[in-house]
Amino acid sequence: MFVSASSPALAPQDPPIKTLLVSGANNHDWEWTAPEVARALTETGRFEVTITYEPGKALAEAPQLAAAGKLQLIVLDYNGPRWGEAAEKGFLQAVEGGVGVSVLHAANNAFPGWTDYERLVGLLWRDGTGHGSFHPFDVKVVAEHPITAGMAPFRMHPDELYHKLWRAPGSEFTLLMTAFSDTKTGGTGADEPMATVATWGKGRVFHTPLGHTWKNVPQSRASWSDPQLRRLVARGSEWAANGVVTLAPEPLNFLGETERKEGFQLLFDGRKIDAWRAYKGEGLPAQGWSVQDAAIVHGKNGGGGDLVSVDEYGAFDFRFSFRVAPKANSGVMWHVTEANQDSYMSGPEFQVLDDQGAKPSAKHGVGALYDLVAPKAAPVRPAGAWNDARILVHEGRIRFWLNGAMVVDAPGEGPEWDAMIAASKFKDWPFGKAKQGRLCLQDHGDEVAYRNLRVRAL
Repeated sequence: MFVSASSPALAPQDPPIKTLLVSGANNHDWEWTAPEVARALTETGRFEVTITYEPGKALAEAPQLAAAGKLQLIVLDYNGPRWGEAAEKGFLQAVEGGVGVSVLHAANNAFPGWTDYERLVGLLWRDGTGHGSFHPFDVKVVAEHPITAGMAPFRMHPDELYHKLWRAPGSEFTLLMTAFSDTKTGGTGADEPMATVATWGKGRVFHTPLGHTWKNVPQSRASWSDPQLRRLVARGSEWAANGVVTLAPEPLNFLGETERKEGFQLLFDGRKIDAWRAYKGEGLPAQGWSVQDAAIVHGKNGGGGDLVSVDEYGAFDFRFSFRVAPKANSGVMWHVTEANQDSYMSGPEFQVLDDQGAKPSAKHGVGALYDLVAPKAAPVRPAGAWNDARILVHEGRIRFWLNGAMVVDAPGEGPEWDAMIAASKFKDWPFGKAKQGRLCLQDHGDEVAYRNLRVRAL
């Protein structure tokens, strides 16, 4: 077994959903998909995932694990030999007792003739089922449900589009999402089911035929690289486990349709740090910063120095999410130039901090225009939880938002701005003078994470 879990120092406030991911055989690339699906779940902060490659043993113990509070969700990434009587009995007993199930892509190919499994899944790959070419296609929401509430349609999701799935006799389910199977790509010319939900005893079942990844075809991994699919599976899995969905409908590190039309630029895709580099450096720092759980993370005492954006910005709208460890300190700066020893000598700062642990002065608290303007009261989330922030620098003013509330509205130029600087620790530096510069993520020596980084030049 392999356990994948979020960093303990940055654990969520809610207990994670105890999840067993079943793999070990598939006609698809299960050796790659199993850990990737685990990451798609753990990056949300809502799941603790154990991967089993021995389902015959693990599922036989499922009822006991569930009774002990150690199992709430089973994720199926398996298409291979039958599990054996004890495992199959244990699986059904656990689900009937309330353990949720997520069925992914080729798991609906499995176990022809096992009627209980076929009824649980509802729609399966059987004789007559097929798919066209691997290609990008849209997926639309067709039913209101906690999983799809607030979700935008998928745009250009790269995948196989299963068609003519066979409906198991006696199965009952609700269709949530469909995609048009175009004859030009080998499809049927009809809308095909892409997500369903059902119940089995006290258990809830989420099923999607999306997520194709073929062995020795790395290009097909694009299906699971799509934040849209990752968010659907995470929300579907949360509902299957708990009956409610707390995860936001927006995919991580992804530009929605409105933001794309408004001209936002994504500064991190959840996988590569290629829109940032070291302050006064050519590439990324050799240490300190890494990608973990779809976030740019700086480890405690990691070193490496500050990160700055590759591009420069004048007036801009920058939106991001941050998460701090207990007592951690960091910050986001802008109009940073590289003519000085340190980034803070030129760039004003949105303070990123664990207020509860650090107990700062007002002008040094989270959401402050650091050392210049104290923030108004805002719904700050504690260490270990994600906070959403926004910096708007436009038409001579600086505005901050924290978790949806405006916390700073101050001048960014002129006599009042100059007076604030003259009364601050920055008075002897060329601070706040530049009209254009780089964005900056501060290395303050503590553990901090950033994601959903997107900016629009104004």
